[in-house]
Amino acid sequence: MQKATMDEKTFYGPVAPEDFARALIGEFDQGNLVVRQLGRGATRVVQIASAPNASSGGKTAITVQLTAVEDGVHVRVGQQDWFGIAASMGLTALSALRRPGLLLSRLDDLAQDIASLQLTTRIWQTIARTADALGVSHELSERLRRLTCAYCLTANPVGAPSCVACGAPLGPNQPRACPQCGYIVEAGTSICPQCSAQL
Repeated sequence: MQKATMDEKTFYGPVAPEDFARALIGEFDQGNLVVRQLGRGATRVVQIASAPNASSGGKTAITVQLTAVEDGVHVRVGQQDWFGIAASMGLTALSALRRPGLLLSRLDDLAQDIASLQLTTRIWQTIARTADALGVSHELSERLRRLTCAYCLTANPVGAPSCVACGAPLGPNQPRACPQCGYIVEAGTSICPQCSAQL
């Protein structure tokens, strides 16, 4: 069985977990897939899985965790079970080697298996379309981009060299987010610790 993997991104702006949950349910709760939503409020979990009575392909299950964070939503997508797909594709390949004529009878299974392997990509595309429609991105919100002065606790705008209230130097520690995944990185960081993107 393949080890579970997890991809994460954070979107900042006027968005809530239920916005992404509704989009995922609308996109995937049909055909050979079923969707189940768990949780309320600040944390939602959307599970996308093969329908119990799916006519072809291996079993898949992917969990999307949607958590409200300050001025945004953190999204985690995890592949839970790809064993059924790997076994089904292996059976198709083995059948084709032994009796090439049987490959025609497994074409529907093969097409379903390939579609299941592309499910994570489709999930991220749905999330990205929803984020675009809502006007949210990986860019920190204006409020989060403000740096609090260590001396007088006044919020200062991004890039300000000194505090607008007391004049103390603010230094190079202006907050910023990875443009690929929204992870908040420290000043001087050249590679995102979450997604390994070059900053």
